[in-house]
Amino acid sequence: MKFEIKLDENCLETKVIIVAEKMTEEITELMQRISEENSQGIVGFDGDVVQILEQTDIFRIYAAVGKVFAVTDKKEFVLRLRLYEIEERLNNKGFVRISNSEIINIEKAKKFDLSTVGTICVSLSNGNVSFVSRRYVKKIKKTLGI
Repeated sequence: MKFEIKLDENCLETKVIIVAEKMTEEITELMQRISEENSQGIVGFDGDVVQILEQTDIFRIYAAVGKVFAVTDKKEFVLRLRLYEIEERLNNKGFVRISNSEIINIEKAKKFDLSTVGTICVSLSNGNVSFVSRRYVKKIKKTLGI
């Protein structure tokens, strides 16, 4: 694979061009990686204030009372995306769904308590506690390598 970079002071937006004989899995993965790297953070609302939330700052995202919330170390923000849309954006970025209504940042998890039969209690580093629903226990165990 060869790389060619052209620098132009008049260029307003970076453009990536891939020249290949045919579409391959390697090209598809490369495109996905580039687009993921350049994807924006998640937009959170705190009343009339809009803030771009860095994914590394988010502890958990959950749905309640018809809204979706993101919890950071500073505040709780309302999101205007649905949970499944957020899950797609966060895919393979350290987030895992633990129930139909919650996604957690696995890197912010402090401990997993397996003592309760059929479920897992997750303690996050900010003090929040969540429970993995029975439906997602197998997925969490696989993610943790248990």
